[in-house]
Amino acid sequence: MTPPRLVATLFGIGLLRPAPGTWGSAAAVALGLAIDHFLGFPALVVATLLVIPLGYWATAGTVAASEDKDPSEIVIDEVAGQWIALLFPAAAFWWRGMEDWWLIAYPGWVAAFLFFRLFDIWKPGPAGRADRKHTAAGTMEDDIWAGVFAGLATIIAAGLAHGVLMR
Repeated sequence: MTPPRLVATLFGIGLLRPAPGTWGSAAAVALGLAIDHFLGFPALVVATLLVIPLGYWATAGTVAASEDKDPSEIVIDEVAGQWIALLFPAAAFWWRGMEDWWLIAYPGWVAAFLFFRLFDIWKPGPAGRADRKHTAAGTMEDDIWAGVFAGLATIIAAGLAHGVLMR
């Protein structure tokens, strides 16, 4: 397995069936929560900023000789998008000085996971436009947009659930 393919498949997780994107997203949540727990929110931000260009590189290298620019085994895009979605609740708790938020506020990361899968499958607006590019870059971009939408939806859902937006 080439280095780009190894990264693009998240060390083989993208080869799991069925639903490799869901497996990739679940692994991304676990990794993201571990980074946040052991290294802190700033490390999750740095990891997210690093995985995005890494994902572009790995995806481009994996599909260079292929007509299919978005094969299902590529899940590094799910990692990037899922970590973006996790940044929203992680930032909110970090701002309030709450450590290990994922233990006490599990709906936050569960919502980020579920909303990310919804927007990754649905591909509204710019996510759909990125997906229709049928390029390696489009493969990454649709999940980046899905992550942004999922993060916003997670924060809105939390506000509604806790009555913040109801006042």
